[in-house]
Amino acid sequence: MTDQDEGVTTLARQGSITFVGNVINGVLGFAIVMLMTRFVSPSVYGLFVLATSVILFMQVFANLGLPLAIDYFVPQHLDAGDRGKAKGVIVQVTATVLVTSSLVALVLALGAGALAEFFQEPPLRVGLLLLSVTIPMLAIYNVLLTSYYSIKKLQYRVIMRDLVRPIVRFAVTAGLLLAGFGLLGLVAGYIVGLFVAITVGAAVFTYKAWDLLTTEIELVATGPLVRYSVPLAMTSVVFVLMGHVDYFVLGFFLDSDDVGIYRVGYMLGSGLMIIFNSLSPVFKPLIAESRDDIELVEQRFRIMARWIAGITLPVAIFLSLGASSYLAVLYTPQYAEAAAVVALLAAAFLFNVTFGGPDGSLLQGLGYSRFVFANTLVLFGANLVVSFTLVPFLGMEGAAIGSATALFLVGGLTLVEIYSLDGIHPFTRDFAKVVGAGLPATVAGAPVVYVLESDYVIAAVLPIVVVGTYAGTLVLTDAFTDDDAQMAAAFSPTLRKWLPVGGSGQ
Repeated sequence: MTDQDEGVTTLARQGSITFVGNVINGVLGFAIVMLMTRFVSPSVYGLFVLATSVILFMQVFANLGLPLAIDYFVPQHLDAGDRGKAKGVIVQVTATVLVTSSLVALVLALGAGALAEFFQEPPLRVGLLLLSVTIPMLAIYNVLLTSYYSIKKLQYRVIMRDLVRPIVRFAVTAGLLLAGFGLLGLVAGYIVGLFVAITVGAAVFTYKAWDLLTTEIELVATGPLVRYSVPLAMTSVVFVLMGHVDYFVLGFFLDSDDVGIYRVGYMLGSGLMIIFNSLSPVFKPLIAESRDDIELVEQRFRIMARWIAGITLPVAIFLSLGASSYLAVLYTPQYAEAAAVVALLAAAFLFNVTFGGPDGSLLQGLGYSRFVFANTLVLFGANLVVSFTLVPFLGMEGAAIGSATALFLVGGLTLVEIYSLDGIHPFTRDFAKVVGAGLPATVAGAPVVYVLESDYVIAAVLPIVVVGTYAGTLVLTDAFTDDDAQMAAAFSPTLRKWLPVGGSGQ
């Protein structure tokens, strides 16, 4: 590559901002779950997981997928200088989702008793009634998030999503649990954290995007918004249901404590999405604005795939090898029962996020929303069928196999589709070096688990051995490229200085 792609620098800079935010959010998220698992029983925590799963599923119907149109159309209008139309998209989406989400919240409140009876968990009714107020709140929350994505100012998202919300939620939840409120404390912490985050996020966005918000509004045609959003709305419905179908199936066949234990394992395994979630918000707008230049799109996709794989692979290795120890140390020994869940999901998420992610961000950016919808139907269908078949016999491991099967299947479909549609693929010699470095790292890490006996020692030593071996292998195989140097320079000049660049970037 002779000319540097400024999109790579933008991806790195904004991605580094979201990465820091995701790390903070992830640490606080783990802290909240650690707090919950120590102050309430797995059955109470399982009830809370069921309640929030229902809320997150219903809120997708509430927003009709329209927030996803913001970070697709607004960047295009801003790039064309049509600021009035950009404002029009944000205003029209906000007004619509406020109405629809309020109606869905009312329906949920009226049906809370029936859902509690279906899951045979009477206390679930109270949780659903209280949490129904968060449906319109979540709609506005998602509008704010995608508005930040659309203007590529993700530091504002970090403030709202990764700092304010988890910190407030942790403080309120801790106080109420110490006071003995149990399930009500978990629910109240969730509601208060979301409310404060929206308040702060709206104030920050209004201040920082004042020029855009004070521009004379120009309403846009609803047809393109609807045609783009409706397939993604259906995609979101299926995708969110897929993300929570495990809890529904486990809640139907097993007890609420199994739901709580599985949730902890799922959370640890899905933690691998932190790199993808850091780059994806800015990756989609970058693809959308350059979608007519397929060569540039492929170049950006290859860089993102290599970085996601390169950072996520060693984490997947030591999480899989030491799953039992990490569950016992981070939570309590009873949660080590979910070790197999962590290992299965770590492998599946690694494969899926490397090739576009479970939400199909590359396909979304290219405008192929119908393919994303079709893929998500496959994702949900495979997970539902496999989970319903295996959970009665294998318990929570059956649910994990269902999710893993679906993630592997859709990752493979995405690869086939982008190659068939535009001839794009991520497979290069340098990509192979990044993936191949995982073999010696796994070989070096395995003895740590079998030789050491203390869970605390394993949890501390295993990442050092795996990451150290992985990084050393990358250096020995000359795996770093000029594109990596550009990304590293955007992260930190010091990091760029120490990066041993020698690859071709092919």
